[in-house]
Amino acid sequence: MNPPNENDELALSSRFRKTAGASFLHALLAAILFLPALALHAEDWPQFRGGNASGVSSSTGLPAEFSSQKNVAWRVKLGDGIGSPAVMRGRVFSTAMVGERAVAVFALDAASGQQLWRTEFATGVLPRITPPNSHASSTPAADGDRVYVHFSTIGLLAFDAATGAEVWRYAMTKPAYLMDWGAASSPIVHGGMVIFCQDDDLAPFLVAVDAKTGKEKWKTLRKDMLAGYALPVMCKANGRTDLVIAGSGKLKGYDPGTGRELWTCNTLLRTIMTSPVVNDGVIYIAVQSYGDSTRTLKHALLEWLDTNQDGILSRDEVPKEFHERFDASDKNKDGKIGPEEIDTAFQSSENMAAGGNIIQAVKGGGTGDVTKTHVLWNFDHKTPSNLSSPLFYNHRLYLVKSGGMSSCYDARDGKVLWERTRLGNFGDYFASPIAADGKVFITGKNGFVMVLKDGPEMRVLAKNDIGEEIIATPAIADGRIFIRTRENLICVASKPAKP
Repeated sequence: MNPPNENDELALSSRFRKTAGASFLHALLAAILFLPALALHAEDWPQFRGGNASGVSSSTGLPAEFSSQKNVAWRVKLGDGIGSPAVMRGRVFSTAMVGERAVAVFALDAASGQQLWRTEFATGVLPRITPPNSHASSTPAADGDRVYVHFSTIGLLAFDAATGAEVWRYAMTKPAYLMDWGAASSPIVHGGMVIFCQDDDLAPFLVAVDAKTGKEKWKTLRKDMLAGYALPVMCKANGRTDLVIAGSGKLKGYDPGTGRELWTCNTLLRTIMTSPVVNDGVIYIAVQSYGDSTRTLKHALLEWLDTNQDGILSRDEVPKEFHERFDASDKNKDGKIGPEEIDTAFQSSENMAAGGNIIQAVKGGGTGDVTKTHVLWNFDHKTPSNLSSPLFYNHRLYLVKSGGMSSCYDARDGKVLWERTRLGNFGDYFASPIAADGKVFITGKNGFVMVLKDGPEMRVLAKNDIGEEIIATPAIADGRIFIRTRENLICVASKPAKP
């Protein structure tokens, strides 16, 4: 098969865009359906892990017991994807791969699962990724008027929430990953801006664009970062609201209006895939980065890239997009990165963060280097996950890691309530814990959702088998749990949907 040319790509993109609001009647119907949702919505889950990525909902009446059939209000097949659903004004938004080079954004009625609109667009040539990642990995963000989506080969896109019509695109450089992990970061909306952090191994940056127009408001380079997936969060402390992002070795606070760095706390580890949570001006984060405090990036580089295992990296062992960085790391210009060069290869010599395990609480609202002044507590427990973010709920921090090991700490001082206790569901955990109605929901990759009773002692209320692989973190809104499996979107509720 011949590779597509530019005209093929443009024609494919044009054909796909026409699926959104294909006729005036379709748009009118979508707008009419939108009206009752505006009137009836009780709460929203507008982005990854809901409001400010807290993972907490005010919903009540959620079932503790459910399955692939029991207490399932509806099920809709979407296609391959691992991005979490977002819920706004009675609508659920999700994405899926629907062809080899086609992705779709879906809007469904939250109560019934009825498809309100579906907009497809062409992806172009897709980059390499490592399973179980999917090209449809980013979670949408919504503000009521628009839905915002990131896709690795394009950048940021905005769609009309009522009709699905594409409103604008903001082109960004494609992220590049030395280990071919692939893109998985998600946007947030704050102060009329769409904010996105692209921490990759080549040219990491933080950007804000106008939510109405897609025009760039500011862009801040993060040159000392390595690949990571932490979601930006907002922290209100000391009379101001900061944009906080966890990255390689450093937790940083920025001015959300300008992108100017305000403070840094240099206590994190090398690879950051988990996101912080914030409560009452305090930022909590739990990180596992493979290796110990003496293990630098070179061990990962040799493990992933040194195909002949000779302990030396040659230029042809490195992805071509990193050849310029390779040449910069090859100090003696012999075409190889040897033992004397690999310690600082592909990373900032001023940010040589290593591996380990940490759980810490950092006071927000600082200025400058706050490493020695704002860390409230910091523990080296072997309990964090390298993938699953912590949950703050009723002054407790809940954690889960692969193997089905659960831990819980008093958020006020880090005191252990229980540690590395088996949930009763062995396996991998990619989804982060979420909570509502006095219950904590912990979702395993094998499709089981464990439900714990919120409290200082671990008590399992139910073990629920959805029967499908789950990578995405579920969403909770209006008394419903929305579970994105690898292929489907499932709504769980105590009460059946009204006809």
